[in-house]
Amino acid sequence: MPLKIDVFCHFFPTRYWQAMLDQAAGSAYMQKRVRGIAALHDLDERLRLMEPHENYVQVLSLPGPPIEAFCPPEKAPELARIGNEGMAELVDRYPDRFVGFIAGLPMNNPDAAVREAEHAITQLGATGVQIYTNVNGAPLDQDVYLPLFALMAEHDLPIWVHPSREPDVPDYRTEERSKYDIWWAFGWPYETSVFMARMVFWGLFDRFPNIKIITHHMGGMIPYFEGRVGFGLDSLGRRTDEAEDLEARQRLQHRPYDYFRRFYADTALFGALPATECGLAFFGTERVLFASDFPFDPKGGALFIGETVRVVENMTASAEDKQAIFEGNARRLLRLRLPD
Repeated sequence: MPLKIDVFCHFFPTRYWQAMLDQAAGSAYMQKRVRGIAALHDLDERLRLMEPHENYVQVLSLPGPPIEAFCPPEKAPELARIGNEGMAELVDRYPDRFVGFIAGLPMNNPDAAVREAEHAITQLGATGVQIYTNVNGAPLDQDVYLPLFALMAEHDLPIWVHPSREPDVPDYRTEERSKYDIWWAFGWPYETSVFMARMVFWGLFDRFPNIKIITHHMGGMIPYFEGRVGFGLDSLGRRTDEAEDLEARQRLQHRPYDYFRRFYADTALFGALPATECGLAFFGTERVLFASDFPFDPKGGALFIGETVRVVENMTASAEDKQAIFEGNARRLLRLRLPD
């Protein structure tokens, strides 16, 4: 039975949890959701929910909201350090359960984000960093964030990308908010897809050909829209007269489609087998990693681990491919503290 390395799941270390509660408003930025899930901050409850799953370990990351969403630039670096130290301590204390952690960053303070990434990797043992699809609504294809991407390429460690979109971003221009959780159900996959497109046309992969970016929830909408990011975006510049669009396409060394397939993706699709197989077909076995999004499920963490394991075990794929998804790709890409 392969080891199941859950590479995208979430936890609040105690000091960070309390500091966040002191800073953040009661219901903004997913606060209502995260406060209602005990396994996000109660270690005993988390370990209890993990216990029934044989050969199962986790790579820890901070849950939303993004640090920059509720903490000002001058305070965000301190909060990021608290969170990263807390996750590193858990990896040290429970090596049979937590085999690594992903550093949180104060992205509203770009210089501090680079310093924190370097510290977390070299001093705390982080296996990568987590960013969101935007920084308080601003895109990441800006020169101010280039040093962070350069640092991660230099360390040859992944950047995990988590979607972020809030209810106050309306679905129609005539309204003031997004209704019925549409901002989450469809807005988050859209955010991931937009982030990926902006990275492609920014030329990120031409600058750093071997950079590793893991997109949460199987790359958002991209696998299903393969035709649009393929032949569709080959026609970029023929639908509008924007010089910026034409210049972006002309400076790329390859087709846009080729760059979209350079991203990595995880299996956190809430038990959806056809969607998982679609993503696997698009990205290829070597770029898909097992993740459950624990404990964000309707049963407070008791559902999605088992459902995601079921999906991977029942995919149309070879035993070797399934083992690569469960553990082989994580072993190859990440610096983990794995049992012998």
